[in-house]
Amino acid sequence: MNGPTRFFDRAYDETMALLVEARNYVAYQEAVDQRGLPPGTRLQISYESMRVTSRLTQVMAWMLAQKAVHVGEMTQEQAVGDDFALSGGRICSDPSGPDNLELPAGLRSLLERSHSLYMRTTRLEEMVRQSVA
Repeated sequence: MNGPTRFFDRAYDETMALLVEARNYVAYQEAVDQRGLPPGTRLQISYESMRVTSRLTQVMAWMLAQKAVHVGEMTQEQAVGDDFALSGGRICSDPSGPDNLELPAGLRSLLERSHSLYMRTTRLEEMVRQSVA
């Protein structure tokens, strides 16, 4: 297996692990964390959970397109098209959340790690676009 494929496999695995962790948080922990909190804080928790989900969904879609390129199912030119581009930039690139101590620690951790992954993927996407141009 060559270097770029191995690199993308690790990034894909990281994305999948964060997706599973985020799903488990939303499915099992979010409601527990919201109990007894004021409505504004509950709303903020829901909003930030959706931001984590949006980031990870965008990254996973981009990773899947890159995996398709690596196995020959599509060209890199196709993969850098608008259909496979990261979106949600304004919301997904916003780093706020992890510093909000009203949010549960687990959610703050997911916010920080999903932001880091989204920003790294944004830089990767730009590098791939430049290599095709």
